[in-house]
Amino acid sequence: MTSLTLVRRIAARPSIVFDALTTAEGIASWWGPDDGPVLAAQSDVRVGGDYLVRFRMQDGSEHEARGEYLEMVRPERVVMSFRWAFGGAPEEVGNISRVEMELRAIGDETELTFTHANLIAASTPSASKPSHEQGWSVALDKLVQCLAGINSQ
Repeated sequence: MTSLTLVRRIAARPSIVFDALTTAEGIASWWGPDDGPVLAAQSDVRVGGDYLVRFRMQDGSEHEARGEYLEMVRPERVVMSFRWAFGGAPEEVGNISRVEMELRAIGDETELTFTHANLIAASTPSASKPSHEQGWSVALDKLVQCLAGINSQ
């Protein structure tokens, strides 16, 4: 198993970023590895609560991720399980990984440290870490854009 960590600076307060990371409305605005639409987003924002995100990529393929919130410290930390319900690489089916999101206030901005752990090791052409790193990088860049300047509104 392996992990990846990405860091982003977001021009919004941690409470706003936290909501974008956890609410169905927030998730629908940034999730996905390209500019394809989020088709469904559900989120029961509490420890033990479930989430679901279904999205369509620009190539027409559909993917669905699900999980459970394992830890929630508003507005500083979210930990959740992650698994592909469908659309992930075949070797990932049944693999439950872990996503940790740490938020740190820097003035009126937020530093987000995003870690996806327990990924399948790089043993195939569709290796889990590189594909997740590319997908999460695009998604987090969309989150940064979505929240740009929200503090001034």
